[in-house]
Amino acid sequence: MSKLTVAELPKEIAKSLLEIEAVTLRPNDPFTWTSGIKSPIYCDNRLTMTYPAIRDLVAEGFASIIRENYPDAEVIAGTSTAGIPHAAWVAQKLNLPMAYIRDKAKGHGKQNQIEGRILPGQKVVVIEDLISTGGSSLKAALAVREAGAEVSAVLAIFTYEFDMAAAAFAAERMPLATLSNYSTLIETAAQLGKVAPGDVNALHSWRKDPQSFGK
Repeated sequence: MSKLTVAELPKEIAKSLLEIEAVTLRPNDPFTWTSGIKSPIYCDNRLTMTYPAIRDLVAEGFASIIRENYPDAEVIAGTSTAGIPHAAWVAQKLNLPMAYIRDKAKGHGKQNQIEGRILPGQKVVVIEDLISTGGSSLKAALAVREAGAEVSAVLAIFTYEFDMAAAAFAAERMPLATLSNYSTLIETAAQLGKVAPGDVNALHSWRKDPQSFGK
């Protein structure tokens, strides 16, 4: 595969996620989230670890965004646990230090929430696998801020594009960028024949109002 531009990444990543079934679409037999929300999509980006070509595509995508937009990044930090392997691969490509962020501080030892070394004043890019409401990703990024470092951006493989997530990141003035997104994935899935044309509108409606889907 020839090297992709940042603009070409969303569709190629979406195609890859569909091909390995990291994303499953079931508009007529929705999944039920822990919150009770009915969802026509299930996303398991951990499957990208199994496929060397795709995990490298993801890592190079992140690295390209960082080179282009955050060239002064000093540390790559992964969220625990899904962001950790991707952060390691990106840090290796960029020859930068790597750390990871627990969802909460350990209850023993040094009671660290950040593992590895992030120094006050350093510019940090946080790597995540998936943005849904944005809560857990923001919590990790804010832990980096509380340690005295500067979060240049949170980068993720995929986002559901929920308005609540965009609002949460905007409220904290936290830059967010993703390799692909829900709208591109639905468009790509329709082009590949993975969803029926008649289901496309319903899939787009879910993103706008997930609470009402399936009712």
